[in-house]
Amino acid sequence: MTCATKILGCGSYLPEKILTNEDLAELVDTSDSWIRTRTGITQRHIAKEGELTSDLGFKAAELALIDAELNISQIDAIIVATTTPDNIFPSTATKIQAKLNMKHGFAFDVQAVCSGFVYALTIADKFIKSNSANNILVIGAETLSRILNWQDRNSCVLFGDGAGAVILGRDQTGESDIIDSMLHSDGDFYNILNTDGGPSLNGGMGKITMQGKDVFKNAVSKMSATVKEITEKNQIPLENIKLIVPHQANKRILDAVAERLNLGNDKIVSTVNIHANTSASSIPLALKEALGNNMVSRGDYMIFEALGAGLTWGSMLIKY
Repeated sequence: MTCATKILGCGSYLPEKILTNEDLAELVDTSDSWIRTRTGITQRHIAKEGELTSDLGFKAAELALIDAELNISQIDAIIVATTTPDNIFPSTATKIQAKLNMKHGFAFDVQAVCSGFVYALTIADKFIKSNSANNILVIGAETLSRILNWQDRNSCVLFGDGAGAVILGRDQTGESDIIDSMLHSDGDFYNILNTDGGPSLNGGMGKITMQGKDVFKNAVSKMSATVKEITEKNQIPLENIKLIVPHQANKRILDAVAERLNLGNDKIVSTVNIHANTSASSIPLALKEALGNNMVSRGDYMIFEALGAGLTWGSMLIKY
């Protein structure tokens, strides 16, 4: 029997340290007006020395458990979407499992960069609907500040650190909160956004490199297309969607997607101004903001959408 997937709780955590545009102007040749005009970003959170991706994810997980009114003994699995793991191995998910004192179940990481949370949530949904798990903790966590070239003003201004978590649960009788998901990738675009290092490539970690115009063009076209794709497939008019929770890459991208879909900005959650691009953690961070501000209610339709390096992209249709 196919089970329904319910969204039981959401939590988020941001490092205490805030790096403003004015602070960045002291590090690199830039200015507050230059950054705001091109990205819409005013600040970003930066993990302090010794504060790891697993630390951020653990704190978001604790808050999600409180929100769901569950304890760790009721969680069957942990899936962590991250591009910035604590170690090459073992997985950051297992480190968070240990921090939560979880001695059962299983834990693993997913690497799809900025689309990672959509990928991870889709995997968790499949586990639940196949009756393979009851409750799954899905985390997006990043310390992108560790892989930035702080002399490159075109990239270092874009990113920040943070973590968000969602708990999915199994329901044998009700409707599923997650109606559908659609995932895509195209490796031909590998070189427009990547790091210039890696264990197999050169034994290093590398820093983020990007071809901004190509990333912008693909983000607008593919994020718009995946929203149309999933609504048309499920025969739900776009005007029936209460809220779109997109990956927070750049305010200009969010505005261009809204314009292409003929949607008002009130239907697009935007937190990029205060969080910057936090990769796999941006959707759960934005979702927590939306829920906290009562932008969506039970029974409303939402769409999660993202595009990341790879290129990877995808969307999820939610009836919250």
